[in-house]
Amino acid sequence: MSSELTLDLRDGLAVMTLRAPERRNALSAVMAEEMIDACETIDADERIGAVVVTGEGPYFCAGGDRAQLAAAGEDPAEPSRFHGLGRVYRAFARVGELQPPTIAAIRGGAVGAGMNLALATDLRVVAEDAKLFSGFLPIGLHPGGGHSHLLSRLVGRETANAMELFGVRLTGTEAVERGLAWTAVPAEEVDDVAFELAKVPAADPELARLTARSMRTIAGPPAVSWPAALELERASQMWSLRRKDLAG
Repeated sequence: MSSELTLDLRDGLAVMTLRAPERRNALSAVMAEEMIDACETIDADERIGAVVVTGEGPYFCAGGDRAQLAAAGEDPAEPSRFHGLGRVYRAFARVGELQPPTIAAIRGGAVGAGMNLALATDLRVVAEDAKLFSGFLPIGLHPGGGHSHLLSRLVGRETANAMELFGVRLTGTEAVERGLAWTAVPAEEVDDVAFELAKVPAADPELARLTARSMRTIAGPPAVSWPAALELERASQMWSLRRKDLAG
């Protein structure tokens, strides 16, 4: 892959690193295509049981590339510009579809489309001083990429509205308090904590992928009922029990 994104595979873990620190890892059409390709590689490799998404340098992702957004604004319906922005949307949607469990390791901050990317993962580890910011309205843009859905499925309406409609920024510590992230740690520890969490699913990729699919289906949104969850989980648990017996 080019310098926009790298994919490192090791011991059941895939590490996807955004590599454009000079623009705070803002998502470009090139980076988006590479992210989509990386996701295809991950899903095709059944040895991968966990994915960590991180950014090179001090910042996770500052949203969409401003130059690309400005060009799209000149003629949004022009086919190549319309397609290019659509591929950025598709990139974080594809991360949300990954078969293995996923973790975003966030230092510095996540803004706009960068928030979408972070919220597309199953879990977020954030630096205590990171800034999480919806960021669309303050620069005169309507939210895109399903931002309202991604944000509101994790937090209550008050927090979602405060961030999206009123421009409230959360620190990493505040994000944990609001249910937007799992844990907040010093910036230098973010990747290590994410890698440590990833060890459990990475050790059993087949089970991890199946469990992630069940969890996402059951938890929603929309969430299914408890009786439905009992039935949905049953076949997979029976499979795991039989596998355990066969493994001795």
